[in-house]
Amino acid sequence: MVEATGEKIPLKIYAILFVSFLSVLSIVGQITILGKQVYDITGRELDLGLLGLAEFAPTFLLAPFTGSLADRMDRRILFLWALLGEGVVSITLFWYATTKPTSVLPIFGLVIIFGVCRAFAAPSGRALAVDMSPVSTVPRVVAFSSISFQSGLIIGPVLFGFLFVAYEPLPYLVSAICLGLGAFILIFVPSSKIQRLETTGAKNALADALEGFKFIRRTPMLFGAISLDLAAVLFGGAVALLPAIAEDRLGVGAVGLGWLRAAVGIGAGAVAITLAIRPLNRNIGKILLSVVAVFGLGTIVLGLSRNYALAFVAVLILSGADAVSMFIRATLVPLATPGHMRGRVLALENVFIGASNELGAFESGVTAALMGLTGAIIFGGAGTLAVVVIWWFCFPVLRKVDRFDEVQTFNEEHSD
Repeated sequence: MVEATGEKIPLKIYAILFVSFLSVLSIVGQITILGKQVYDITGRELDLGLLGLAEFAPTFLLAPFTGSLADRMDRRILFLWALLGEGVVSITLFWYATTKPTSVLPIFGLVIIFGVCRAFAAPSGRALAVDMSPVSTVPRVVAFSSISFQSGLIIGPVLFGFLFVAYEPLPYLVSAICLGLGAFILIFVPSSKIQRLETTGAKNALADALEGFKFIRRTPMLFGAISLDLAAVLFGGAVALLPAIAEDRLGVGAVGLGWLRAAVGIGAGAVAITLAIRPLNRNIGKILLSVVAVFGLGTIVLGLSRNYALAFVAVLILSGADAVSMFIRATLVPLATPGHMRGRVLALENVFIGASNELGAFESGVTAALMGLTGAIIFGGAGTLAVVVIWWFCFPVLRKVDRFDEVQTFNEEHSD
């Protein structure tokens, strides 16, 4: 348990966390409904995978450059404009949904544009709260950030599921309103005082962008933690198949799907609240690997389930385990990264961690088309367990991490 420092978290941090909540609520709620609509139009699991790929591709291609940009300019302003761009896409999705669409191609195109905006929003938005927090409060800020994130995961799918039943295009309009409100709030948040990179010209832009990757690659602790999530979620992306599971295996509609998708946030939210009260501070590396194994086991149970209650519990368990691993990585990465490099490192981390969900969704869609729904999910869970075993032996420095203050010491020793 982390000892209380007595240092208060600044009010501006709570404003940023509320903006993050609005962003997550909009993104997760909207993608849940998009999955429902895409599956209603085509009835193919592969299209759910392609939807995930459409989300992932912009982040994968742009992350090194958007991270460098986040280190060069005011991250608050970059985050604000990215949210406005996402809002414009949501408004366009609202309009398209009113036309009673029969083609998924425009949806894929708009999701790609939305992914471009997310590629800019992720490194700037994720770095803001840490930038403005005293070092001693970072673990608590990360815990509160996790609560904000998981609250969006819970409320978004449930709310948007009911909105979809009331009027199918309505979720996209609500998403646009929430994103616009988040951008408006950021206008009143002061800029951080983190030192920014000087502009060195276009010819050095690529070198600056690659510096974040070089830092991660030469830091085995960071590389192991970040790549662990990519490999694990690449196999364990069964959540993307929930529209097919709800329709074909469980026989429930949009509201049932919304609650099943919300189980991701409920399980993770309960863990996040627990970690905010009693943060982890010992055996960090071993706990990280252990909870990823629990995530894999929960995925296998979900693949075997034909009962709604059992499927709901399986999602609760796997998402709770994922929340613990998310808390550890979200605390470890910024603490081990110098402030002037956080934009680049967090942008690349977003490729490995945030975008791994979309890449995992693509993998799940493809394997479901080849192996069937049940086979794909069980294969993914087994693959996650294999990843844990491999990482246990290949990254001993990660396994041996005991306390977060060790990570802070590492940062201080390697920040020059």
